[in-house]
Amino acid sequence: MKPVGLKVAVSGASGFVGRHVVKELLSLGCSVIVVGRNRQYFEELKGLVNIVEMDVEERITDIYQRLGSPDVLIHLAWSGLPNYKSVHHIDTEYFNQYWFLRGLVRDGLKSLVVAGTCFEYGLQNGRLSEEIVCEPVNPYGFAKNCLRRSLEFLKDEYEFDFVWARLFYLFGEGQAPTSLLPQLEKAVESKQNSFDMSGGEQLRDFMSVVEVAKVLVKLALSRADLGIINICSGAPRSVRSLVEGFIAENGWNIKLNLGRYPYPDYEPFAFWGDRRKLDTYLDSTAINE
Repeated sequence: MKPVGLKVAVSGASGFVGRHVVKELLSLGCSVIVVGRNRQYFEELKGLVNIVEMDVEERITDIYQRLGSPDVLIHLAWSGLPNYKSVHHIDTEYFNQYWFLRGLVRDGLKSLVVAGTCFEYGLQNGRLSEEIVCEPVNPYGFAKNCLRRSLEFLKDEYEFDFVWARLFYLFGEGQAPTSLLPQLEKAVESKQNSFDMSGGEQLRDFMSVVEVAKVLVKLALSRADLGIINICSGAPRSVRSLVEGFIAENGWNIKLNLGRYPYPDYEPFAFWGDRRKLDTYLDSTAINE
């Protein structure tokens, strides 16, 4: 669908993924509404977007109207990360998120794209498809999965297009300083001779945040009703390979101190996304463009 006249709201617009999504929407000439806790985060976007200062935990009764009655919402907001094991995700975040989204749908929102997480799959290894039953093992994955199921039930009561965009591992500009590659870059900048990390043999599914943003925007503009869809590369890659590739790409001279940290206990050792549903969608939309 062409973006002409389409109003797209983005919650969590000041975050890692959100900033790239907003940039992609503006490049396509969309009318963009950014939603966030603090207007100062959007100072550089003044005049380019409509800014709505709002937190999902606020109990506002006219959320849809406050957002300017958008045609579609790309929902990326979620607090409490990267502490995946905190019960905050269940006790507080899940309820705030559901109340916020239910209010929008109840008042007239007709299309919704929500960011999910590969942590919903739990400790299942191998290629993970959307049909696999989720078995989350940390509060973050559990809360996200509960939100998805709740929104699916909501479709029985209200008519709206719904995409649950299940994200895997992202990298790129604006990533949190505590993430692996930004920490590596900091070590190089501080002229350290080595970089401590795990053994690095675990397999993950990595995808550029720029590419992820393009997919999310495409899903939003087409106002798809796909349910769960993996947003992934579909190709397993070791963490060590990712780090070594980043070092080579930048021409750095730093030694990897492998095995310094244990492997995380909240994720499986080797898993990646099944990309077939995503590719089918991308191929069909390319034909119609």
